[in-house]
Order: sequence, then structure tokens, then C-alpha cells
Amino acid sequence: MAIAEELATIHDPLADEAFHIEQHGVDFIPESERWAKPRDLFGMWAGASVQIEYFIYGCILMSVFKFTFLQALSLIIIGNLSYFLLGICSLQGPQTGTTVFAINRASYGPNGSRPISFFNWVTQIGFEVEGLILIVGAGLVLITKAGFSFGDPAKVILVIAAVLIQGVLPFLGHATIVKSLRWLIVPFVVLFAILLGFAIPHAHFHGAHSADWETYTEGLAFTIALSGLGWAECGNDYSRYCPTNTSKKAVVGWVFLGTALPEILIMTLGAAVATFIVGIGQGTGGFLALAHQSIIPPWFVVVFMIFAALQLFAINSLDMYSSGVTLQAIGIPVKRYQAVVIDCVIALGVTMYAVFNSSFSTYLSDFVDVVIVWIAPWTAIFVVDWILRRYRYVPSELQKTGRDSLYWRSGGVFWPAIIAQLIGMYAAISALSATFTLPHWLNELTFHTTNYPANFGADFSVFLGFGVGGLVYLVLGYRGVRKQADEQEVLLKAEGLL
Repeated sequence: MAIAEELATIHDPLADEAFHIEQHGVDFIPESERWAKPRDLFGMWAGASVQIEYFIYGCILMSVFKFTFLQALSLIIIGNLSYFLLGICSLQGPQTGTTVFAINRASYGPNGSRPISFFNWVTQIGFEVEGLILIVGAGLVLITKAGFSFGDPAKVILVIAAVLIQGVLPFLGHATIVKSLRWLIVPFVVLFAILLGFAIPHAHFHGAHSADWETYTEGLAFTIALSGLGWAECGNDYSRYCPTNTSKKAVVGWVFLGTALPEILIMTLGAAVATFIVGIGQGTGGFLALAHQSIIPPWFVVVFMIFAALQLFAINSLDMYSSGVTLQAIGIPVKRYQAVVIDCVIALGVTMYAVFNSSFSTYLSDFVDVVIVWIAPWTAIFVVDWILRRYRYVPSELQKTGRDSLYWRSGGVFWPAIIAQLIGMYAAISALSATFTLPHWLNELTFHTTNYPANFGADFSVFLGFGVGGLVYLVLGYRGVRKQADEQEVLLKAEGLL
């Protein structure tokens, strides 16, 4: 029996059943268990997009960056076009049947992929902490609206409770997460529609001074990093449950429709609300401005915060799920659901620190810089590698991490990818506005576009990191990857997969 036929006959009916513990990690998903269709990706990503975090991001564009409404709207539209990257970075899962950072072994080598996987693991924990901070913030608003004051003990209790609750969905796994996110779409569409009704009579769309072009580039980097670029490293973790012959156009189209369109609308709503309620997204928990305003009725604020907390738990489950399978891809011998416990412990400590030592917007700004520096070049390298391989990998070889793997290369490392990653990261840092205070040799582009003290320079970090990383990999890796692509075709034919 050919390997393709043998894999297709393996079937565990509870391997990915809603409200049962998922059995799969980074292992290959047999065709018989590929239950998802591209429109299922739409449902999951729409559930992850019709949510409170994007409302907060829209508010921050107005309250922290000080854009006019029209400037913020243009940034929201342009920035969310980056969801095409998520669509493209979801196309490898159906063919390989595995997660992103198992696929990443092809481009970086099994050992070279480990540090990149570690970067992603840290990033997912960072997104989890973001959600936990907002959950704590929602709890503080509810305490305030109930007529009580809160102190440090209340914050501690909220953080611990949030961490304990957030582990439930990712513990159960993929199918449970997908179903839960779908359930939350309709309630939040209704809540955002009601909020829009409150916002229209009070929003001020004119009168603010325009931000300079350097600040505009910072806002664009912020928006791209928190939309398509920030999710690109997770796409295949969910698309791998689609059959091998799934339409690529359908995957990209449904993913884009489920992400970019709702997020443009919700971020725009956030920007509109921020024109008459100042401070959303700032301070402890990010939500306290809603507790101290008189325009939106108290009853709606209470309902909104309750649903926001519930939804943030579901959103965090995506981050924890990807974090768990990434930890496995590093090579740490843990079950996916055991990785959830590790995440919860680390997230507890980081959230405690963030809640007591910084405002939400400060945490988010610092975190976005970290995300851009490594993800921008990684995304380019990942896509260029896939194209050079003629859009295919050998699934069985991706599961190997030893010398017998086709992708082993030199000591388990493909050095062109590592070199391109490092040069791309340097390029991103050199164009990151936040690095203005570093030595000039480290950030020449930022230094030469500054108008200090009015601003700290333009921010081209996303574009330079992506462009330089991809170009360097294309130049250094072209011959080696094309040669390996030919070897892949021989193995795929032998396994009955081509």
C-alpha cells in the first residue's frame, strides 16, 4: 500500500472532536480526519476578528497617536490589507497536514527552526498577556459599575481567575475553539451595532490637527503588526484540517473575508468612539475610561464588558493553541494540553507585572516592536521558500527531526535562512522608530528621517524587514532550495502524493 493510502486510512474519531481533548499536536493529520472546508476558516477567523481588541486598537490610533479620523481610517484600511499575508501563510497546511513550525523545518532545517519557533512561542505568550490585561480591565470596570472601589488585591484576584479560566478552551483543542468562536460572532455583531448607534450622534470627525508623516508610518507599522502580519505565523495551525486538494483561492478568499472586512469596521468604530471618549486603551486594563463617561448608558457598558471578557478568553485560546504546538515543534516533549499549563504559569507572572507596572498602551507599543522585528523577515523567508519549492513539501519528511530527514542540511540548519533572518531583523531594527535612542550605526534609516524632538523618525520596519529578509534568502538560498525541490518531487512520486 502506498504511504498516501496508508495515511488516509488512519482515523481517530475523537482526534479533533468539539468538547473532547484534541489528540493531535504537530503530527500529520490523516485525510480521513480533515473535516474542515475553507468557509470553516472564515467562521473561525471571523469569530477571532469580530472582537474587542480591534475596537481598542482603533481607539489607540486616535488617543495615543493623535491621528485625525480620516488619517486613522486610511491606516485601518491599508493596514488590514496585510491579511492577504495570513491567507497566503495558510496555504501550506492542507498540503502538509501539520503546523506552521513543523513546516518551517524545511526552510530553516530541523535545528535551525528551533530558535525561530522559540520566538513565536514568546510572541504567543505576549498576545495571551494582552488579552489577560484586557480581561482584568473589563473586571475592574464591572467592579466600578457595581459601586465598589478596587485596589491591588482585586487586581491580583482577577489576574489569577483569568489565567485559570483561559486554559479551558485550548486544553480541549482545535474543534472546540472553532465552535466557540463561531458562537460569539452574532452577540458581538449586535453589541457593536448598538454601540454604533450611541457613537453616531456624538462622534467628531473634524477639528483635530493632522499628525506628521513620520507618525503616520508608526501608525501603519502598528496596524499591520496587529492585523495580518501578527497572525501570519499561526495560519497553518488551523488550515491543516482542510483536505489536501482544497482550493488555494478559496482559502485566501475566505480567510481575508473573515478577518480584514470585520476588523476594518470594528477598528473604525473604535476610532469614532475615541473622538468623544478619551483614554480608551490607556491606563490599567485599557477600559477604565468607559467606567467614567456619561454618554454610553451604564447598563450597556456592563453587558459589553461581560461579553468582552468571555470573548477575550476565546481569542486567547487561539494564541495558547498555537503556542502549544509551537512548543512541541521546538522539540520539548510535552503533550499539547500540557503546554497549556506551562503557558498559564508564565502568562500569570507576566500579566501580574504588566498590570502593576505599565499602562495597556505602553505594553502594547513595546510588544508590537518585538513582533515586527522577527515576524516581518520570517514571513518573507517562509513564503519565498514555499514558492521556490513549487508550492509543496514532503509531509513525512517534515515529521523527521534527525539526520534521516530530507531537510536536515548542515547539522540540521539551512544557513541561508538563518543569515537572511538575522539580516532582515537588523534591517527591521534599523527602521524602527522606537530605536532612535540607540547608536546611529544600528538605526541609520530612522536617524536620517527624524525631526527630533518633534518625533523619533519614520518607521519602515515592516517593509524593510520583509523586503530585506526575503531578498537575501532568495539570493543565498535559490540554488539549494531549487535542488531540494527536485528531490522532493522524487519522494512525493514514490509516496503516491504527486
